[in-house]
Amino acid sequence: MRGSDKSNFAPVLDRNIRALCRRRDEEARAASWQERVAAALTRFSGRMQFVYIHIAFFALWIAANLGWLPGVRIWDPSFAVLAMVASVEAIFLSTFVLMTQNRMAAAADKRADLDLQISLLAEHEITRLAKMLAAISERLGVAIEDPRGLEEIERDVAPEAVLDRIEEVNR
Repeated sequence: MRGSDKSNFAPVLDRNIRALCRRRDEEARAASWQERVAAALTRFSGRMQFVYIHIAFFALWIAANLGWLPGVRIWDPSFAVLAMVASVEAIFLSTFVLMTQNRMAAAADKRADLDLQISLLAEHEITRLAKMLAAISERLGVAIEDPRGLEEIERDVAPEAVLDRIEEVNR
């Protein structure tokens, strides 16, 4: 919807979008310098430029140590140093990626908790609305087609009971 009229959005939706963006900005600013460095290195290592740099680096190293570059003395004929450099780099890159994944997992956990809280609140509010609707219908003398369905909606659901049932089924 780039360039579209913002008035198409409800004010509450626009407010929520802005709040989420502010929260992400705050969390990014709150990140330690180590986390920011790890995220930047992870982003860079996930790009094709990173691959191209490595192709060029390894190609030059191999060409030089095979004696294919005139005027360049061979310094690693067995490529042991190259293997060590690549191994150390892999250790550090995997550590940076894991740090970034841990940070992303923590953010995902926060969003999941928020989703759960909103879902529980919505379920509670729907239950209250169903009870109100039943009371209004009764007062006005309007028959409800399926009273059992309404009775089911009117019952509050305890999240603990749902979690217990999920665990019971998964055993």
